[in-house]
Amino acid sequence: MPDQDTLPSPAEVATSDVVPDEIARHRETVADVLARRDSRLLVVVGPCSVHDTDGALEYAQRLAEASGRFADDLVVVLRAYLEKPRTIAGWTGLVPDPTLDGKGDLASGIRIGRRFLADAAATGLPLAYEFVDPFLAPYFADAISWGAIGARTVASQPHRHLASWLPMPIGMKNCVSGRLDTAVAAVRAAALPHVFPGAAADGRPRIQRSTGNPDAHLVLRGGPKPNHHAHAVADALDALTTAVLPHRLVVDASHGNSGKDHNRQPVVVADLADQISAGNDALAGVMIESYLSDGRQDVGSTRPRPDLSITDACLGWERTVPLLESLACANAVRRLSAPRKASARA
Repeated sequence: MPDQDTLPSPAEVATSDVVPDEIARHRETVADVLARRDSRLLVVVGPCSVHDTDGALEYAQRLAEASGRFADDLVVVLRAYLEKPRTIAGWTGLVPDPTLDGKGDLASGIRIGRRFLADAAATGLPLAYEFVDPFLAPYFADAISWGAIGARTVASQPHRHLASWLPMPIGMKNCVSGRLDTAVAAVRAAALPHVFPGAAADGRPRIQRSTGNPDAHLVLRGGPKPNHHAHAVADALDALTTAVLPHRLVVDASHGNSGKDHNRQPVVVADLADQISAGNDALAGVMIESYLSDGRQDVGSTRPRPDLSITDACLGWERTVPLLESLACANAVRRLSAPRKASARA
C-alpha cells in the first residue's frame, strides 16, 4: 500500500512552463530598482494569500494588463503567496492545506501551488513569495523574482540562511513588535555565506553552501504603531546607515501600517506617494494587499467565494488601479526631477 504521506521531490513537480531566462531577467530588474540603478518604483501587489487558483489567475491577468500602462514608472510584481504564517493557529495556506479543511494534504498542495506559479508566470508578471517553511523553498524558488521573510520568522537563523542562498532579492520585514534591529541584523546575516542542511532537486538531504544574498533589504510593515511616515522612514535609513547597509527600503501599506484595516491602505499609499514625489530616492518599493473584491470572508461549511480573501482583508480591484496610477505619477515626478541621475541608471 503506498504511503499517503510521501511527498514528491522538487524535480517531480517542476514544470517546463517556468522560463529560467525570463525569471532571471525579472530578478535582475527588481535588483536594479532596489539598488536605484533603475529609477522606477517596485510595487508588490496582490492577494494576502492565494486560496482559489482560478480567481488568483483572473487577478493576475488583470494586473498584467494594468502593469503595461505603468511600465515607465512601476515594476509591478504579483503577490503569489501560498503559505500563511500564523502566530498560534489558523489556515496555513494553499500548499499546507489546499482543501481548506485542516486535512493537511501537503503533497497535493505542492502540486497545485507549483501549477499556479507556472500559470501566473505565464502572464509575464514577476512573482513574489513569502518563504515560510524553509523545507518548501526548493519546490518554488525557481519561479520567484522577489521574496520575503516575514515578521514572525525574521529572527530565525534557518530563514536567514535560506535568504543567503535564495537567488532573488529578499525583503526582511521588521518584527511584529515594530522593532527594526532584528530585521536589519537579518539583512546583514543574509549577505554573508553560510553552510546549512537542505534538499537537492531529487529530494535527498544535502549540504547547501550559500555565497550570500547581495540584494537583501529592509521592509517596513509597521507594528503596534505604523512606520510608513517620513520620520519613521528617516529612522529606518539611519538604522541602515549605522549598520553600513545600502539605503534600500520597501514599505508595506498593509499589516501594522494600516492597522489591518484594508480601507486605510489608500491613506498609507498617499503618504508614500507624497514622500516619493518629494524626491525620497531610498523608497524603492511599496507593498499592497489587493484582490478581485473588497474585504474578506470567513471559511465556513460552504465553499468560499473565489474572488474574496479568506485571510487579511484586501482592497478590491477597482480601488487598486487608482493606487497604481498615483504611485506611477509620484515616481514620474521623482524621476523627472532628477533627469541626470535617472538617465545614468538607464
